[in-house]
Amino acid sequence: MKPITYSMQFRGSVGETAPGHLEGVLTAPSSNQVTTIGRDGVEGRFLPASGGDARCVFLLSLAADGSFDRSGRISFGRGNAIWFRTIGRGSVAPSADPHLSHGTAMCEIERGEGRFEGASGRITSNFFLSDSGEVTDNHFGVVFLDGRNDEREERDVD
Repeated sequence: MKPITYSMQFRGSVGETAPGHLEGVLTAPSSNQVTTIGRDGVEGRFLPASGGDARCVFLLSLAADGSFDRSGRISFGRGNAIWFRTIGRGSVAPSADPHLSHGTAMCEIERGEGRFEGASGRITSNFFLSDSGEVTDNHFGVVFLDGRNDEREERDVD
């Protein structure tokens, strides 16, 4: 099993499909995450990198207590995608900014397609949701590819 680790910042919006049910469509460009420790503490930012965009489409069911279930699909280029769902329940609550809610979730990969066929792994999601429906969702994922994909990649290189 070969792990792939990624960090991406998705942006987009959610819309209510029914009371307590949201649908989101987010995109994230290829990027480099830079974390710097300096005199003023820690700073972090995403810098543009060459490459394409990832797209995340999801459904979220929100309970009155702020907990939620989420499932969706992330596509990484043509024909390469993973499907995920929350492990347990995520949570969302007001933040220090009165116009933003802050949420977190741990998700597991249910299945994949293309390069990710047979994949497994986990994704952490740390996000902001504005009162206008705009979303910034920071993902940190570790995806394990099964041996079939390793063999296929070696054949493609030869």
